[in-house]
Amino acid sequence: MRAVLFFLFLFCMFHAWSAESAGVKSEPPAGKRSAMPALPLPSVRKAIEQDPHLYKEIAFFLRALAIVRENYVDREKVSDGKLLKAALRGMLQELDPFSMYEEPEQLRALREDTAGRFAGIGLTLSRRGNTVQVVSLVDGAPAQKAGLLPGDVLIEVDGRPVAKMTFRDCVARLKGPPGTEVKVKVYRRKPDAVFDFTLTRAFIKIPSLHGVKVIGNEFGYIRISSFSRATAGDLDKALADFAAKKVRGIVIDLRNNPGGLLSAAIEVCSRFLKKGDLVVYTEGQSERSKQRFYAGDAVKYPDIPLVLLVNGNTASAAEIFSGCLQDHHRAVLLGTKTFGKASVQTVIPLPDKGAMRLTTGKYYTPSRRVIHEKGIMPDIIVPMTPGAEALLALRLNTAPGGILAKDGRGVKDIQLERALELLKGVNLFLKNRNSR
Repeated sequence: MRAVLFFLFLFCMFHAWSAESAGVKSEPPAGKRSAMPALPLPSVRKAIEQDPHLYKEIAFFLRALAIVRENYVDREKVSDGKLLKAALRGMLQELDPFSMYEEPEQLRALREDTAGRFAGIGLTLSRRGNTVQVVSLVDGAPAQKAGLLPGDVLIEVDGRPVAKMTFRDCVARLKGPPGTEVKVKVYRRKPDAVFDFTLTRAFIKIPSLHGVKVIGNEFGYIRISSFSRATAGDLDKALADFAAKKVRGIVIDLRNNPGGLLSAAIEVCSRFLKKGDLVVYTEGQSERSKQRFYAGDAVKYPDIPLVLLVNGNTASAAEIFSGCLQDHHRAVLLGTKTFGKASVQTVIPLPDKGAMRLTTGKYYTPSRRVIHEKGIMPDIIVPMTPGAEALLALRLNTAPGGILAKDGRGVKDIQLERALELLKGVNLFLKNRNSR
């Protein structure tokens, strides 16, 4: 009888959630969330009508819940609220690494990423298989100063195994009040060793563009480290400067770019495409998850030759930008295959002021290529060894845009070298063709 009453309580609670939520709010940061239309939340009654076996499955769950509540050794750990939230977390984590339940405080931290300023150590992480890896580092932030590198695998945070944490818990433990310390242990493939770091948290200001320069009085160079609200405006200034200096081509460096705002990627694409050109579209189970995004108004640069540098840590919004320009034959991609992370996470507010982050769609390039778990293959493959790539990543954080370091030593950026050679070849071809 108690289980039946509890089921009725659960039924009413979910029905209330359905009634309270007139729609679903969604957020676009990190290339994982887009401005999705509201997704209606179906009631439990309707779900049971559509699937008559659902009642038995819920009853099965409630029986297990009652056994845990009445028999688990530590009574304080088995309150109804704790068990239900744990079940919700487990259900979402079983789906994919990016669907999850966000506690109210976690939801607030999630929104800090797009504000451009937060307290932490200044690195971007991504889950790859069963590991959590460093994708990129913020210039001048504690992680970069201490010597962490893209590709490092987190093993421990403050002595706690990362393997036993959710991805969101791992990120939350790295953040904290400025001036406090956090200890991290990482594994580095080259030289197959484990390293310990003690880092002091600080406010992190996330810049968007780096190393804007003209190389050899011929070609422009821009490194986009992430797609934020400021990216398009900053890019406009750089492109106007390049136009004034009459550069004959531009290299846009997207290596180790973890993504960012979908809206920013669309705005950047709009600088190089005609208004109305398709940038990207989404598809999912619901009709509401199917959207198309087009290039908008902007100062256009339709003819300047472009080479985009990409690698295995180019992800999400950076992949959307790369795939779009590749499909429209507007840029040549050079480097190695990208990460393959481009799914839509819709943030669904819950009555406890937390939220459910649910994967509701995948991004497709204009030519119908799926990005998620596939990545974008460059037009010209220029591989680098893991060791050389790690050393180069460190230099990209401090002095991007040089084939060699300022002292002429260190690893050569062969990908940038090939990109500049390609632009020289394109310009020579155009010059010869126009002289006929």
